[in-house]
Amino acid sequence: MSASTSSIDAAPATPTGRGGGGVVIAVLALCGTVVSLQQTMVLPLVPDLPGLIGTTAGNASWMITATLVAGAVATPVISRMADMYGKRRMILVTLAIVALGALVGGLSTSLPFLILARALQGMGMALVPIGIATMRDELDPDKVPLAVALMSATLAIGAGVGLPLGGFLAEAFDWHVVLWLPGVLALLLIGLVLATVSESNVRTAGAFDVRGAVLLSLALVLLLLAVSKGSDWGWIDARTLGCLAAGIVLLAVFVPLELRIPSPLVDIRTAAQPVVMVANAISIFMGFAMFINMLVSTQQLQTPVETGYGLGLDALHAGLWMAPSAVAFGVLAPLSGWVTRRFGAEIAIAAGAAIMAVSYLARIPFSDTIAWVVIGTVVVTVGTALAYSALPTLIMQSVPVTETAAANGLNTLLRSVGTSTASAVTAAVLAATITSGSAFPTFGGMATMFVLAAGASVVSLGLVLPFARRRLAEGDTRSPESLTADHVVRGQVVDAQGRGIGGAVVTVMGGRGSHMDWSHTDSAGDFSVATGGPIRHLLVATAPGWSPVSAYVDLTDSQRLSPFVMTDRLTVSGKVTDERGRLRPGASVVITKRTGGSVSWVRTDDEGRYRLPLPAAGSYDLTAVDRGVGTSRSQILTVGGQSLTVDLQLDQPGSLPGPVESD
Repeated sequence: MSASTSSIDAAPATPTGRGGGGVVIAVLALCGTVVSLQQTMVLPLVPDLPGLIGTTAGNASWMITATLVAGAVATPVISRMADMYGKRRMILVTLAIVALGALVGGLSTSLPFLILARALQGMGMALVPIGIATMRDELDPDKVPLAVALMSATLAIGAGVGLPLGGFLAEAFDWHVVLWLPGVLALLLIGLVLATVSESNVRTAGAFDVRGAVLLSLALVLLLLAVSKGSDWGWIDARTLGCLAAGIVLLAVFVPLELRIPSPLVDIRTAAQPVVMVANAISIFMGFAMFINMLVSTQQLQTPVETGYGLGLDALHAGLWMAPSAVAFGVLAPLSGWVTRRFGAEIAIAAGAAIMAVSYLARIPFSDTIAWVVIGTVVVTVGTALAYSALPTLIMQSVPVTETAAANGLNTLLRSVGTSTASAVTAAVLAATITSGSAFPTFGGMATMFVLAAGASVVSLGLVLPFARRRLAEGDTRSPESLTADHVVRGQVVDAQGRGIGGAVVTVMGGRGSHMDWSHTDSAGDFSVATGGPIRHLLVATAPGWSPVSAYVDLTDSQRLSPFVMTDRLTVSGKVTDERGRLRPGASVVITKRTGGSVSWVRTDDEGRYRLPLPAAGSYDLTAVDRGVGTSRSQILTVGGQSLTVDLQLDQPGSLPGPVESD
């Protein structure tokens, strides 16, 4: 690659497309609230639906299941499309789908059409991670943590407000209003998004992964059906086990496919990074712990006083007493954003998990009045708000700029897996504590759920603690440039024969060497990285087994870079000799893992020399064997980042000890 010297060697100023952001934050947060609102608005209708539409309670429950499954399927697919085709465009498409669902449901009294309507509305959940990624692209860097905290909070704000609002609307008006309202709000928001949100310049390249989308969608449908319907079907029922097994098989096919194809739906290499893996695992456990707060608290508020622990409220008043925890999410958003910006996402997650664990355990002895229940739900919300607001920030700091929507989509999906699991586990545990002659669970069942929620919070704390300690030790090492990259360039990493090298890492830095973005190459060697515009940038490409290459270039918008050509293949090489120092052609040389398993092998050439690709950094065993005379030699091979020369001299022929005879 060649480097021009015409442009200035400086970091870009904040792009002109980035404004003050207050209106953009408000509009996107409203979008998140509306799509979250309709997740719970229909819940007060469920007990009455069998009579309203002439069906069974089991069939009516599919209106809830359809929303859950459709949201889970749509989130990774639409998020990936947002990275590829434009974030504002997919926000508008998602809102239009929600409005279409409202139209279908609002005009129907037929169960199949109502299930379809709820599935369409459930697809709106994809809007939350897209909104978070849009904020990263469009806002000033110092406003991003607060905006992300508020957008994350909309998941809980909408869900918390939706419950009492749905109950009120169902009592005061025709029940179809519960389905109509999100659609009307979605249409209003389409106009607001068109007027206030600009389209992001950050796009990832490649064709959409249709096969991966189909495989992942089928797998998620089957797995979530097993989780959400297991309590109805029976956990050892053939339908539950069949869905679970088929879903796991499809995931086993999906993962290697994503590693092989260009432009995968889910970048497995990025998702496998330690920080990203931890953030996604925490989302599952935090989703589990958060949803128990809503499920168990609502159950206790509505349980009759005669049980000794219930508070005897109806659904509407129980929802109203749960509203303070939803409001707390919104109120705490500025605090959550400040903690994340001031101390780091890792510290915020750790603090949130600790607060949740302590507050859940404290709720066991303090749950005998409405006041204590409300205080308990709000304190749990404090911890949840801290953790939830920081998770997207941690994700965005750890993935390429061009992958932010897809990465947050996967994180949101796994959060849904946690909430779905919480629902299934709560139903199973509480049902198991119902005694003969009673229709209600015991308080012991609820206490068990509080302990499980505290345990999930402790697991989250344990996962994030190593990263929190490192943040405290190292401080914030991020560059301001890392949040202002908004122009995308594309390129390829190839070998001397022009073949793409998959799994390489390309890092782009500003002229002063400060980090801006990075990307993995796909299976064809292609990559996309975000830059700060047409200024001079330093790009470094590295791949396992190759010497790194770099270029110092001027970039223009949407420029296609010349390929990075890697010519220096790192190897371990040497010669193999016998005990007298004579070269041994045809000997076998093998590299094995110290934990077991072969890495690679080769035979020595006519001059007794060998050459093997250098494996990933680590410690291995290097062994040579001459099968003709039965001699061998092994030694430890420590691999770093440079080629190695290791000569091996074979030992005298010998024999292994024979079996030991027993008396």
